[in-house]
Amino acid sequence: MSDTEKNTAAGAQEEVENVDIHFEPVVKLQDVEVKTHEEDETPIFKMRSKLFRFDMENKEWKERGTGDVKLLEHKESGKVRLLMRRDKTLKVCANHYITEDMVLSPNVGSDRSWVWNVAADLVEDEAERQMLAIRFGSSDKANEFKEAFEKARNTNKALAAGEQPEKKAETKAEEKAEAKAETKADDKAEEKAAEEPKEEEKKD
Repeated sequence: MSDTEKNTAAGAQEEVENVDIHFEPVVKLQDVEVKTHEEDETPIFKMRSKLFRFDMENKEWKERGTGDVKLLEHKESGKVRLLMRRDKTLKVCANHYITEDMVLSPNVGSDRSWVWNVAADLVEDEAERQMLAIRFGSSDKANEFKEAFEKARNTNKALAAGEQPEKKAETKAEEKAEAKAETKADDKAEEKAAEEPKEEEKKD
């Protein structure tokens, strides 16, 4: 190959390398908002744990996942549900309201684990009856969960009976006490204002 041919080939290769190639996508994808169905709820408890379910057929405990167990209070209804998602995948492994008949029982041989029965645990769009067990890193954490769980159960029980939950009842009582205190303060201010002109009249 002559020098001229070599120079021509090199120039052509350089042009190809410098070409800015850009392809427009055939289909433009829009940003889609992914909802977790937790938007209308307030987390009132959250703690890392490991969840198990009892396999009735094989008569053995099977691990369901490790992640954060949460108690979520609905902003409007006030009802509390238990929700747990697996780490990384965020797949739901427990999802049910805490009902009056749910009682935490100590797991045999462990002071950091609880067992309870669920009539309708909604996982993967299918409600199933389950026996669940949950394990925490320490007995103190397990007791914190029990306290929050039982408080949520009492809240849902009160709501089902048409009563005001303890927390909301306390808030209303506080509001009444504040309103009463403000009324008394206003009455005293009015009395003082009514007395001041009399004192001025005496001076005159």
